[in-house]
Amino acid sequence: PILRLLEAQLQDQRREHEEEMEALKNQVDLMQEELEKQQQAFLQTLQLSPEVQVEFGLQQEITRLTNENLDLKELLEKLEKNEKKLKKQLKIYMKKVQDFEASQTTVPAERRPQERNMQVAVQRKEKDFQGMLEYYKEDEPLLIRNLIT
Repeated sequence: PILRLLEAQLQDQRREHEEEMEALKNQVDLMQEELEKQQQAFLQTLQLSPEVQVEFGLQQEITRLTNENLDLKELLEKLEKNEKKLKKQLKIYMKKVQDFEASQTTVPAERRPQERNMQVAVQRKEKDFQGMLEYYKEDEPLLIRNLIT
């Protein structure tokens, strides 16, 4: 049974490898065709007058920039979708933080001052700066909420 399993895995790997090789060969063929087309266009361009060469070059550049703009628009759309997704997640997390803060206010009053005193002492020891603002770790949820709103 183990030998058959290994043979099946080997055959699967061989098939995947052959498929990859075929895809790569097709890609190489397409690239060769594109290269030949570009070489022919270049040779034709060299035979044209200087004015026509400039015009042809400008046309090529316009085409390239148009394609680049389309790619950038597609990227922008993806980033906007990602931004919306992240904003939704942020709202969910902010709701969780608010719920957590609300649940913390229900903690007995005699425990809270001790916890805060311990946190403050730890904060003063660490002094972990990551940006241009200095704040206590316990004020972070409030700061984040204010930044967002």
